[in-house]
Amino acid sequence: MAIVVESEKACTVNPLKMSQPLGASYAAMGLDACMPVMHGSQGCTSFGLVLLVRHFKEAVPLQTTAMNEVTTILGGYENVETALLNIRKRAAPKIIVLCSTGLTETSGEDIVGHLAMVRKRKPELNDTELVYVSTPDYIGAFEDGYKHAITAIVKTLVKPLPTVHRQVNLLPGSHLSPGDIDELREIVGAFGLDPIVLPDVSGSLDGHVAPDWRGTTLGGTTLDQIRAAGASAFTIGVGEQTREAAQALETLAGTPFEIFERLTGLEPNDRLLQRLAQLSGRTVPAKYRRQRSQLLDAMLDGHFYTGGIKVALGAEPDLLLAIGSLLQEMGAELSVCVSTTTSASHALLPASEVMLGDLEDMARGASGCDLLVTHSHGRQMAARLGKPLMRVGFPVFDRLGNAHRCQIGYRGTMNLILEVANLMIEQITHHHPGDWALPQASVDLAAAIPRVK
Repeated sequence: MAIVVESEKACTVNPLKMSQPLGASYAAMGLDACMPVMHGSQGCTSFGLVLLVRHFKEAVPLQTTAMNEVTTILGGYENVETALLNIRKRAAPKIIVLCSTGLTETSGEDIVGHLAMVRKRKPELNDTELVYVSTPDYIGAFEDGYKHAITAIVKTLVKPLPTVHRQVNLLPGSHLSPGDIDELREIVGAFGLDPIVLPDVSGSLDGHVAPDWRGTTLGGTTLDQIRAAGASAFTIGVGEQTREAAQALETLAGTPFEIFERLTGLEPNDRLLQRLAQLSGRTVPAKYRRQRSQLLDAMLDGHFYTGGIKVALGAEPDLLLAIGSLLQEMGAELSVCVSTTTSASHALLPASEVMLGDLEDMARGASGCDLLVTHSHGRQMAARLGKPLMRVGFPVFDRLGNAHRCQIGYRGTMNLILEVANLMIEQITHHHPGDWALPQASVDLAAAIPRVK
């Protein structure tokens, strides 16, 4: 069990964490025909938009209420109303998710009251679902905003329905990529179960060339699917950040749930398949038995290169737990662990300490480590220390294919082990141009050997 300590610095030097409104907006992008809106200044929204576009290399819909100095002081009701009406007129979304920011939270606006008043004054908005998420960016982090968003979506849109026994809800954490969600959906479907993924960024941010551009999200969980989640027989959450939404589903619709703290590693995937076999009444498909065998072989091959290495990690809590636990199981030592926000996940991490800090805190303890694991903002640290960097999490803007990367399930875990092992192999077998030349004594000996004519 890791002890959680907070950095005592007066300011953040090299940020590790992203903001709550950005995390909530990301969750909204997993809903079909949705428009995420940040209730704050244009700068806040622009910064988040740039990170999302650079990470996914896709066009991303994200709007703002464009608060300024005057509206911040006098109140932003008119900005909210104007933004909602303009968005409905131009993009016609089925869902609008409004995320507050530190600006509007600090000024003390009654945003819930604003939305109720807009509904009364503008009946043309009645065909659009409005979801409000409180996400002040002066506290919490990306994972917190995502957690609050999926909980708000459940509480606002899900209603109890008669149970459909082969239907299950999947609540993926923000650390799961579109590729991870595709893998999870395939695993669940292999047992004859029908999953509703909430939210589903694999439909909207999976790197496909869309046939059109509507101005809203293209793909993801539909409004009908969200409402149908109240009929599911069971809910599976991936990551501690999904517990709050799973509990809301249980309260609203009586749906039992289980939270898997991670799906990276051998044992948690064994538990997942056992649970799916129990829910479906079917045996584990042969292909997953084969994948498990392949994972065991990769663990055997990889541990020669990961055993005994010292690792420095910087990530959101659930991702930190997933990557850190796997590396520890592969014989690595978690020497430095830095995270962004408080979470029950930290208690499960096999390390002595987790610091809530920034990348400067990570760099201070990483000089004696063999591998650095964090997002792309750690690249300067890696270059300065001369250490290999494995890029994980959000944002990763200097590599392609983030949407297709898979690190869960037996297959994804195997991919991750091989990636780490290959990084370490590269460090211990770094060749120079002269390494392949024969020594002079060998050249002289070869010249003295008689030639066969």
